Formats: sequence, structure tokens, C-alpha cells
Amino acid sequence: MHYFIYADADATLYEGETTQSRNTGLDEILEVRKDMNDNASVINVSRALIKFDLTEISNFISDGLIPSNNKPEPSASYFLNLYDAGSTGLTSTSQLLYAHIVSQSWTAGEGTFHDNPETTDGVSWRYRVGQNDGTQWISGSNDTGGTWYGDFMPISGSPHWDLLDGGNVTGSWTENTASVGVKELGSLRYASQSFDYSSTDMRMDVTEPINILLNSSSAYPNEGFIIKRSGSVGNEDSNCPEGDSSEYGQFKFFSRDTNTIYQPKLEVVWKDFVYSTGSTALTLMSGSQLDDIVFYMKGMRDTYKENSKIKFRLAGRQRYPAKTYETTPRALQVTTFPSGTLFYSVKDALTEETVIPFDQYTAVSCDSSGHYFNLWMNGLQAERYYKLLYKFVSGSGTIGEINDIHDNDFTFKVEK
Repeated sequence: MHYFIYADADATLYEGETTQSRNTGLDEILEVRKDMNDNASVINVSRALIKFDLTEISNFISDGLIPSNNKPEPSASYFLNLYDAGSTGLTSTSQLLYAHIVSQSWTAGEGTFHDNPETTDGVSWRYRVGQNDGTQWISGSNDTGGTWYGDFMPISGSPHWDLLDGGNVTGSWTENTASVGVKELGSLRYASQSFDYSSTDMRMDVTEPINILLNSSSAYPNEGFIIKRSGSVGNEDSNCPEGDSSEYGQFKFFSRDTNTIYQPKLEVVWKDFVYSTGSTALTLMSGSQLDDIVFYMKGMRDTYKENSKIKFRLAGRQRYPAKTYETTPRALQVTTFPSGTLFYSVKDALTEETVIPFDQYTAVSCDSSGHYFNLWMNGLQAERYYKLLYKFVSGSGTIGEINDIHDNDFTFKVEK
């Protein structure tokens, strides 16, 4: 199962004398930049803030609809998805972007980078709420660029946030304490992903920090993530990629205010596959019957409301079944495929972009009525058309391997 929620707020924080108070809460692009002069005596970076409302996910976990990671399998994994908006100058050397849990509240604001006069109400490199409010990330400091928690969640005691990646704040841990085992320090309060010049979309595994936000919300109120290269608060550490003299290129990702379909989203995945037909006598296809098959949908509608949770039912048969004498009409027979051989995918019908891929989380289930899978429509963007595809897999790694994808234009629309 794949489920998505979309960002509630985002903004880019720009370091620099002329940009440290500038708000970009309505910009269509999020940037992780590094700009410097010829001799690297002046270095300015940018960092992206992004926040998702986790209330619905928390409620689904309480209701048993999404697995709780406090229990044994099945478990859920969480991925932060950001889509490339024309990143430039990325070096061939692999580099890391980090997503740290933000340690203080902030207000997204309604500014854009090119506002004239500039908008200073809302979050910026210097202020959490805005220049008029005057609340700085660190009181008395004009050069901050956000604050975030240290790398590891303490097993006991109060949480602390780092002033410097390169040094310790009393009671917290930073990158320089890597010699202490993860088991002693507890869960990771950050996530990371490696990039090179040929791969710039982000799909970052943020399972551990999301679990902290879901399970320890009193100690860690959800203020989202800060996306950045490695570097200190205020960008004062010249030993980190943000503060050193090397160039790494400029990352650009679509924001929640984009007019495209590429809004940032938090993806939840878990295995919901069940194969249990009970005592019902179903016809299991096997052998040569699986060589040439066709699929059809049962009861599929043209439109679904965006808050619907739908159980799609599908059936398959041989394209050219052999003639046999049978006492039950074939129209009344329910044929099934071997367990774990059938998968579904969802594409945007207009752009052909894959929204949900074929993977271990999209195995098609089976009960006494035949094959089915569940799809939650509020995880898809409303007022768009989507298309269902199916893949049959059999004999993996053998000379008789089948990997057969079917696109029969099974299309539906999600309505508001």
C-alpha cells in the first residue's frame, strides 16, 4: 500500500546581508544553494523548510489502518519526495542532502524571492515568524538559518538542539560523537540521501525521524524538516560542505505552491497483502494457462470522491481458453493467480508519470470473491485522471520467467 500526504508549509531560508530577512513562503521553488565569490571569502547558502501535518497519519495508526512501528511486522516506512525543478551545476562527486527535525516553530509567510519591496513577514534566515514580530531563531543572533535537533534522540532525558554541528551542546549529540553506538543514543533525528549529477529527484527514507515525531510528539512537536547540506547553525563551520571552499551546485525542487503536479509529498508504504480464499472453491490458473492472459475490472467506476477508500476488484483469464465440457458457466467461475504473482501500479493518465510503482507494497490480494487491492483516493491529487496497470510475474530467475505488464486503459478520475 502506498499513501501520500502533501506539504502544509514550506519556504527557503537565504543567507546573506541582503536576504537574511526575506520571506519566500509562496515561492514555487525550494532551493538548497551555495554561492560564493572567487576566493571563497564570502559564502552564502540556502536551506529549505518543509512541514507536513501528521494528524491524519497518527489517527490512521490509532485506528489500525496504518501499521504502528511500535509493534512487530508489518511495519510502515516513510519517504520524503521532492521533485527536481531544474537543478544546476551539480558536481559528478556524490554529495549528501540531510533532513533534520526542526527544533522551533516557524511561520511560512506569503512572500516570494523577487517581491519588490521584499516581504519580511514570515520565516527567513534570521527570523522564525518575521521581521515585524522580531522573534529570531537564536535571540540576539542575526546569522542563524534555522535550528534543528542533534543527530540522535537520547534514550532518556530532555531533547536538546545543536548550536554547532562541530561541537557539543550540553546533553546533546552531534556528528562528532559518531564513536558512540547508535544503540546507546537511540533513534536518528535526521535522514539523508546521496545525489550525483544524474539523479536529482529526492525520495529520502525519513522513517526514523517521522517515528520520533509520531511517537514522541510532546518532546518533539512537529515543526517539519530543514533540508540542507552538512553545516552548522549560522554556517560557521569551514570543515563542512556548506562552509568549505568547494562548489557543489544548486538544488532546486518544486514547492507546495507549484502549478505543476510535482508538489512535495510524504509517502507512507506498508504491506497489506492477504491471500486467503477460505473454503470457497476458486479456479487456480497454472502452467500454460498463464502464458497469455487478459485482465478486466469488476464494478470499476469512472469517478471517485477524494476522501474515498476503494477496494478495486479485478479478474483474469486465458485469452483463448481451451474448449472443455463444464457444468458451471465460465462467466460464473472465479479464476485466480498464484499467491504473490500479481501487482498493480498507478499512473497519471495525462503525463504518464508513475504515481505508484510496481513493488513489494503493491501485491494484489485475494479473498473468497477473487483478487482485490485497496487504494485511498485522498492520497492522490483531486481533479486528475489516473490509470491502473497490472503486472504478472512468474518463474523469476528461470528459463520460463514471465514478467508481463498489462495496460488496458483502466482509467478513473478523483473528484473533490
